[in-house]
Amino acid sequence: MKRLICWILGIVILTLGAARIAQAGSDSIVGTLHNLSVSGPGTVKSTTEQEICIFCHTPHNATPVQPLWNRAMPVGAYKPYSSNSLKAKPGQPTGSSKLCLSCHDGTIALGSVNSRSQPIQMAGSITTLPPGSTNLGTDLSDDHPISFKYDQTLVGKNPKLKDPGTLPQGVRLDENGELQCTTCHDPHKNTNGKFLVMSNLNSALCNGCHQMGTTDVTAHTTTCDNCHKTHTAPSGPYLLAQAKVTDTCLVCHNGGVGANIGPNIGQVVNQAYRHDTSSAVNLTNHIPNNVDCKDCHEQHTMMASTVGTAPAIKPIMGKIDGVTSAGATIATAQFEYEVCFKCHADQSAVNPIVSRQIVQNNLRLKLSTTAVSYHPVEAKGVNTDVPSLLVPYTTTSIIYCTDCHGSDASKKAGGAGPNGPHGSVWPGVLLARYETTDQTAYSTGAYALCFKCHDNTQVVQDAGPFPKHKLHVQDKQTPCSACHDSHGVPSAQGNNMNNAALINFDTTIVFPDDVTKKMEFDHTSSRHGTCYLKCHGVNHSPKSY
Repeated sequence: MKRLICWILGIVILTLGAARIAQAGSDSIVGTLHNLSVSGPGTVKSTTEQEICIFCHTPHNATPVQPLWNRAMPVGAYKPYSSNSLKAKPGQPTGSSKLCLSCHDGTIALGSVNSRSQPIQMAGSITTLPPGSTNLGTDLSDDHPISFKYDQTLVGKNPKLKDPGTLPQGVRLDENGELQCTTCHDPHKNTNGKFLVMSNLNSALCNGCHQMGTTDVTAHTTTCDNCHKTHTAPSGPYLLAQAKVTDTCLVCHNGGVGANIGPNIGQVVNQAYRHDTSSAVNLTNHIPNNVDCKDCHEQHTMMASTVGTAPAIKPIMGKIDGVTSAGATIATAQFEYEVCFKCHADQSAVNPIVSRQIVQNNLRLKLSTTAVSYHPVEAKGVNTDVPSLLVPYTTTSIIYCTDCHGSDASKKAGGAGPNGPHGSVWPGVLLARYETTDQTAYSTGAYALCFKCHDNTQVVQDAGPFPKHKLHVQDKQTPCSACHDSHGVPSAQGNNMNNAALINFDTTIVFPDDVTKKMEFDHTSSRHGTCYLKCHGVNHSPKSY
């Protein structure tokens, strides 16, 4: 009887022990992949070693490194993380991060411990961690930054970081106030998966340090890892899940994810005329040579709404930076044109399609309200007599840059595709055809862009308000661009006499006349003027209209 009772008690004790070990699988190192002993649950483990802690710690003859460290410290130089956005410059790994890297950089054998004269043998002849996300290598430029001071000074430089005094419980900096691997990872337990110190459901851990802004675009708020990868990121800096910014965005915005998330930008971004989004990330200043989605959209604060009243910036663009009409850089653009001015003003990113008598590639100057004449992008136009305007446009109307520039397949162009200047079949990334080639047979389609706002029956009609337009545009097949500069004429280069009504001649079509040697238009009154020039071999010396 005594033997039976002892046997039963033994079973109970073993059962309780097994239960405790099973429970320890989530609360301690025993049931995690960091248990490299023969009892470990993973494929990376020893063939015979029964001790668990020995792979990192030893109670005797430990190295001087705390806590009772049993491994050699990495001595190789690392390539640290660096980007334009962090505002800190991480150096070589320090503190607990260096301890983690003694296994996770792949330079020191897993079984090489100080307390044993011979390395502990690992199953499958494994020496170091297999290539992959857990073997980070010595290039840390594609991993979340570590070993940098996270303090009030840094937060002052980067307001997208939270006050270090408000970090969630469990998210800890080291004794020097530096962010280390252990800020996010607890190497001894895996309750939250990936050895995280807290659950990252709905990006809770990420949001513990980062405050990126507010958006109602669900896919941008639920999980940061929709777009980011914290280790061995293909993009390197910015820790993007794809090699480039645009590639990352197109994972969702390419019509291939379920019913598609948001507009299908992929269908237009590679058109013949487009914003070049092929640039690599983290160039010191990739504008104006290349752009990517984040140059026009601040993805963390963009809202789903595409509705706006010109010239106010649309919610879909988010709280993006810009350049004002005065040329000042601002952190948050108020108007759509301020975003365009980042490239198309003082940067002069794009060569003009038309060679002009007055040469100016700075659209900030051409569209300025102080310009001689301009399309009403910043404010209503200076001309109060424009009888060709279609309803609902009036001389007090203001338009967006994107009312002319955008995809030919967009909703604004009458299609079903995404709005915005992502790509078009027409030069200048235009919504519709705008012919600038001389001797082009007239049709409403040839100047479809102009006729989105202007009534063609008013523009090209003998009995209309512009009687000579028919002669020039239809009969002589002269494009609108031969005389008119669509953006405007700066006041520093033009004047009200010669450059009213956007007059700025195309020098490949219009030349000085043979008699007066002049090439100019003299504005005499509304819709009337005198020309001194030579066009299609005909001297205007002068001709009045």
